[in-house]
Formats: sequence, structure tokens, C-alpha cells
Amino acid sequence: MSPGYTSPPDAMAFNQQVWDVVRQIPVGKVTTYGRIAEMLSPPGNMNPKDYLAFGARWVGGAMAACPPDVPWQRVINAQGKISLRRGADAEAQRMLLKAEGVRFDDRERVDLKVYLWEGIKYSLNKKPKK
Repeated sequence: MSPGYTSPPDAMAFNQQVWDVVRQIPVGKVTTYGRIAEMLSPPGNMNPKDYLAFGARWVGGAMAACPPDVPWQRVINAQGKISLRRGADAEAQRMLLKAEGVRFDDRERVDLKVYLWEGIKYSLNKKPKK
């Protein structure tokens, strides 16, 4: 049984790395909470399997606390939908994405085959590699 992690061991360092990745998402592209988590190495000596169970949630927490210069609208859920979160306006996110050229289908989903940004390889101890 894995430990019940409620937040990363060093939340500020983790959040900063999430924001660094999100700042690299090009205009007109999106990525998912889970993909961002996959781009980051598990913090400390955390078991990778445990990290996979919690990483996407931690990314969501980082995005809820992101500074104004982070293009938060470009992060959506794995189903291609906008995830409602405290203090966020789904319609504002949709409008920002549409202004960048991202289209939604009749089920309010973004086609990840078209708009997904695959990302970068990132290590907690190194700068991002494109």
C-alpha cells in the first residue's frame, strides 16, 4: 500500500517546476495535468509508482496557485475537457484557448490528437530539455 501523500515533499520546488513547464507550452497547444506530471521526475526518493498516483493532482494544485505569467488556460484534463477548479472561470479558459486557435467539439472537448503539446523531458535537478 502506498503512503497517502497529500502534497509533494517540497511543494514550492514542485510548483515552480510545473510552472516552468507550463510556460513552455506554445500558443495554440494544450497539455494535461498527467502529462506534466510525467515530464517531472518523482521528487526526492519517492517511489515512481506512488508518484504516478499523485502527480496529476499535485500539478492541479500547482496550477491553482500559479502566478499571473503562467498560461494556465493551456492545461486541461486527460479527456480533453476543462476541469473546473476553485477560483477559475471555465468560460474564460475556453475563450482564451479559442483566441489561441484551439477548437472545441460538440462535446466541449479539445482534440488532443490535434492540439496536444507532447512536452519536454525534465529532471528536478536539471533545466528542461526540448
